[in-house]
Amino acid sequence: MLAVSWPPSCPPWPPSSPAPGPSSPSTSTSACGPAPGPRHLLVAGRLWIVAMVGLSLAWLPVVEAARGGQLFDYIQAIASYLAPPVAAVFFLAVFVPRVNEPGAFWGLLGGLGLGLARLVPEFALGTGTCGSPGRCPPLVCGLHYLHFAALLFLATGLIVVVVSLCYPPIPRQHLHRLVFSLRHSREPRIDLDRQPPKDGAGGVQLQDVEAEPAGQGVEPVGQEAGSAGAGGGAEPPAPPPEDAVWSRVVDVNALILMAVAVFLWGYFA
Repeated sequence: MLAVSWPPSCPPWPPSSPAPGPSSPSTSTSACGPAPGPRHLLVAGRLWIVAMVGLSLAWLPVVEAARGGQLFDYIQAIASYLAPPVAAVFFLAVFVPRVNEPGAFWGLLGGLGLGLARLVPEFALGTGTCGSPGRCPPLVCGLHYLHFAALLFLATGLIVVVVSLCYPPIPRQHLHRLVFSLRHSREPRIDLDRQPPKDGAGGVQLQDVEAEPAGQGVEPVGQEAGSAGAGGGAEPPAPPPEDAVWSRVVDVNALILMAVAVFLWGYFA
């Protein structure tokens, strides 16, 4: 699988520029131009918001033609075609420790493809109304969009699980307090993106050790490296346990929200 980073990073420019010193000001430049400042980012963000508002206003005729001007149905239909893959990946990542990155990646791609297979024909051909049926084939658009969302959730979950089983699992040391089964774990968690020390002495480099005269408290190199590796490479302590009262409050609120969401989903379906 090819790893593609976006946005693409620009190489430093010029390639052999000297490090900034006291007499030369520090300027961040790249081959794409100078690094944007706060004012530039602020103006770009405001212009992007104005462009999105204009696009939203221009999209109103499409909403009216898609589902007879019923904005709620339009919003729910779009969410039913695009949101279930993300929800399925998040749900499995929390409750199934066996899920890994390739499974999540291909699950999102597969779910997005299935959602677009329903979204594009429906908006291109139209679903129609009771008086004038649309041109979209019943095999594609005949199923209600909320029922399609449930099937898309299950299909995405199946893709995630199957692909994850084809790749090695994530080590347990990286999952403490990140998955539901290890939520009460007190062991320290090691980040996945943490880079191991490049040298074999626990990250200690010889040029960082100042030379001292013999007999003035100089520790042997082996002991110093061992103490630095034990102290510098030690994991942070585990967080304190959560309050039982607030834990129950959060659980009750989550159950209430889930009950309301299920009721609304069943009522409008």
